[in-house]
Amino acid sequence: MIVNAELFVKDLPGQLVGSLEPISLVDGNIMGVMHDRERIVNHRICINITFEVEGQDQLEELQRIWKSKDIIISKIGSVYQTYTMDYLLIGDIDAPYIEGLINKASAIAKMDAVDVRYSSRTNRSSNRTGLISVKTRSEDDLERLDDFLDKECRNSGIIYVRGV
Repeated sequence: MIVNAELFVKDLPGQLVGSLEPISLVDGNIMGVMHDRERIVNHRICINITFEVEGQDQLEELQRIWKSKDIIISKIGSVYQTYTMDYLLIGDIDAPYIEGLINKASAIAKMDAVDVRYSSRTNRSSNRTGLISVKTRSEDDLERLDDFLDKECRNSGIIYVRGV
């Protein structure tokens, strides 16, 4: 599991190393460290660490070690990779059409985030453009979403552009 933690350590020599060492004690692997000397709270500086551990047991042991070393854990949580894609739709679309499309798509693919924007109608055309930005946790979900949108747009006479 990949974890991101925000810690506050005393502003004394050796505290950065002292906060990183326990990760190796639980067989963790450090992926990134940001030492923010500008962010000071109660004479403690902020350290943001991204690391990998095998499971919840190792994470709980790490938290216990940090607390015993008087390291304040401000935030801690797992990190996961997302796959993002933008889709441009052009045609006779409106908010209910897009909402229906998203509702159908959510039954086919797990989407972590969806952002929708679309243009207003002009007097010259009934066409609108819509931009749908989607984040999924797997490439398989993204592929299922691509297939679904392609079929739905073809059936509805909507122009569909993937990866704007």
